[in-house]
Amino acid sequence: QEQLVESGGGLVQAGGSLRLSCAASGRTFSNYAMGWFRQAPGKEREFVAAINQNGGRTFYADSVKGRFTISRDNAKNLVYLQMNGLKPDDTAVYYCAAAEETGWALTRAAPYDYWGQGTQVTVSS
Repeated sequence: QEQLVESGGGLVQAGGSLRLSCAASGRTFSNYAMGWFRQAPGKEREFVAAINQNGGRTFYADSVKGRFTISRDNAKNLVYLQMNGLKPDDTAVYYCAAAEETGWALTRAAPYDYWGQGTQVTVSS
């Protein structure tokens, strides 16, 4: 079983950058694809980015493509979300999640088995 803990959120001005981290505690981290989702107040949780088990394939929502980068370090049980060019619309609670799925299924929330508690990202205009 994977336990996930996010960190790195905070308050940043528009145009700034943040790097989120997600630490996994299980022994089988490399068996899981990892995803980042976000939820803004009054809105549904939405997909942001995902990375497959060996880091060789990534997926991004159109709204973040070219600004955000997902990566992972299987030796350290960590997954990252580098966020550049932040906009006020990026304000949300960001969650990392783990799934045994592969491919485009990773862009949906349903395949993910484990979720972190979330970290708040606030972008001021």
